[in-house]
Amino acid sequence: MNYDPALGWDVALGLQLFLAALFLLFVFKLIRTGKRDHRRLHYGSVAILVLGDIGRSPRMMYHAQSFASHRVQTYIVAYKGSKPIPSLLSMSHVEFLYIPEPPRWISKLPRRLFILLAPIKVAYQIWGLLNALVLQIPEPPVHILVQNPPTIPTLAVAWLVARIRGSRVIIDWHNLGYTILALRLGEKSRLVSLAKKFEQVFGRSAYAHLFVTNAMKEHLVKEWDLQGKKIVLHDRPPSYFHQCSPSEIHDLFVRLVPLLTVEGSWFPSYKLPSTTPFTEIVKSPRYYGGDTSLLEPRTSPNLRHERPALLITSTSWTPDEDFSILIEALKRYERAARTHNAKQPAKPLPKVLMCITGQGPLRAKYMAEIQDLIITEKWEWVRCQSLWLEPEDYPRLLGSCDLGISLHSSSSALDLPMKIVDMFGCHLPVCALNFACLGELVTDGQNGLVFEDADGLATHLQTLLSGFPNSEQLDRLRANLGPQVSSPSRRISKGWKTWDQNWDENFKPLVIPELSQQSEEWLEAFVNKRRSATASSPSL
Repeated sequence: MNYDPALGWDVALGLQLFLAALFLLFVFKLIRTGKRDHRRLHYGSVAILVLGDIGRSPRMMYHAQSFASHRVQTYIVAYKGSKPIPSLLSMSHVEFLYIPEPPRWISKLPRRLFILLAPIKVAYQIWGLLNALVLQIPEPPVHILVQNPPTIPTLAVAWLVARIRGSRVIIDWHNLGYTILALRLGEKSRLVSLAKKFEQVFGRSAYAHLFVTNAMKEHLVKEWDLQGKKIVLHDRPPSYFHQCSPSEIHDLFVRLVPLLTVEGSWFPSYKLPSTTPFTEIVKSPRYYGGDTSLLEPRTSPNLRHERPALLITSTSWTPDEDFSILIEALKRYERAARTHNAKQPAKPLPKVLMCITGQGPLRAKYMAEIQDLIITEKWEWVRCQSLWLEPEDYPRLLGSCDLGISLHSSSSALDLPMKIVDMFGCHLPVCALNFACLGELVTDGQNGLVFEDADGLATHLQTLLSGFPNSEQLDRLRANLGPQVSSPSRRISKGWKTWDQNWDENFKPLVIPELSQQSEEWLEAFVNKRRSATASSPSL
């Protein structure tokens, strides 16, 4: 049977008209609902809007946790995917309103139908967002906190709901959506120009704006003349990010080692659960009341001197991170280690296990390339391991590592990588790819080293790991981040605070006073109403 192109266009056009009709009906219902909502605005709640996997949006999860800790009813509107952080799941003031993913048949349409596919997908997203923000949230939230990007259609939907329900929009500017689109379509694309105009129009007049950097705030205020309150809220790690003790490292790798794909013979010999490639349990005497005659052996894990250096990078495996830089740097490190260790065995370069966390479209391509290099070039000193961790294990792995690497280059050159913030929270020094505003986070030579290309990264690795595990330069960078093993209440360094401290100082004054006061009034009225209803009802 021959394919009739005209029939395909007719079907696609019919679908668009059908979705448009549903959208118009929904807007009509919103307007009718809005007249009622303006009279009963609920000042004790906030909606957090993420057009993405909430488990992969740490900053928005931290926002939700902060609101809920202040007894603000918090609705999270997002896609269901990765598991959120455990502390968020246990909070009574948090409710997840998951929006449905677009149907799979949309992604299976031929690429030549992209001009039809995009509107259908956007219409489906609009429907899901409006359904959650209007019909599933019983009372209008006082604020709608929107993550940007994604920009389309989230900013427009938030703008519409705010006008119908009487809420206020706060945009959390993580990056610029149109610059990410330009990575795929090119800066001169007409679609990129339209996306930029869309972002400017719907992002300009929010009630308030949060920025991850001073550079982003200055740029948007100057170029787009943003209206509303403006607050720079730098990313900071939550308090449970910390440098792990040998006992914590041992417990982690007793669980992780069976999941590693690296051949066991590459590691120093080990036997679970008493030893791992990185730790070993040793016996030491335990004294009672100062009486040395009463001894009992005590077991405690220690770090092994012959362990590999444990490096980590976190990536979304997308084009905005040039992963080829890391591959080339590891190739150069492998060659340098062979030459150096043959000439200077007294101060060798160690084996390196490069752990890469995250998921994304380019993962399979790059991991296959790395494995091919290991086999064809017979690498002896470097191995790579891709990992996808539970939320509670990610900070533990960071706290167990020796060095972090950031390949983030920023499509706008105005945002900062959250991965470095997390690393600093675990007192983990970094090697970071340089870009415009990196200096707001990384001070070269103080809390990390900055590189421009693969050669620079390879040089830093050799410098920092020489003589490992007794590396003076690596120890100096770590010392600048704080004490060797930290407590959850510590500060990372002068001027640094935990997420909670930073949020309470900078963002809470804008949203919590009015929320908490009116929330208490609303709660008291609600309880009194329930008591009156109970008292007036007949006894059973």
